[in-house]
Amino acid sequence: MQVKVIPPALERLIRNLQRFPGVGEKTATRYALYILRGEEAVALELSGAIAELHKRISYCSACYAFSETDPCPVCADSRRNHETVCVVEGPGDMLAMEASGAYRGVYHVLQGVLSPQEGIGPDELRIRELVERIEKSPVSEVVIATSSTAAGEATCAYIISRIQALGERLTPSKLPVITRLACGIPMGMDVKYADAITLKRAMEHRFNCGKP
Repeated sequence: MQVKVIPPALERLIRNLQRFPGVGEKTATRYALYILRGEEAVALELSGAIAELHKRISYCSACYAFSETDPCPVCADSRRNHETVCVVEGPGDMLAMEASGAYRGVYHVLQGVLSPQEGIGPDELRIRELVERIEKSPVSEVVIATSSTAAGEATCAYIISRIQALGERLTPSKLPVITRLACGIPMGMDVKYADAITLKRAMEHRFNCGKP
């Protein structure tokens, strides 16, 4: 009979940590042992922070980002351009855009991308809410910032079709301009290492450096 070396409480923590994306058994075990070896106060603080997540954080009713306030700080900021809406897949994309400091409009968080194989269709995303937002609020530009993956591109195409369909109900002056984040060669990458699709996109979205 094999002796169980790992205490049940530690084993339960390891199993729960394995639920996180990209965390296998070895990594989960390392994290669990780190928590166990640390001070009890640190473990209690961690468990308390996790327990508070669903109690304190909900969706912003305007952009559907995670927030402790409604509206969220971005939507409540009068200094932002509320007529420019950047559509992102998730909160992580919104954080990345904010960190760049290059965008001063507001957001609309889809909470995912279209993925029929995973059962994620338009009704599982915040696309209907985006269309309603355009109908009810003055929106001059919609910036689609979904990823350049197949799912991201499919989501982008679907959103464009839904916005264009508004032309049947809205006057042309009320329809927003639809733009897409440019895709190309990332900073620091040699051209010779770029794949064909990346090079094609970079050529299509090349910019004018001015006349000599």
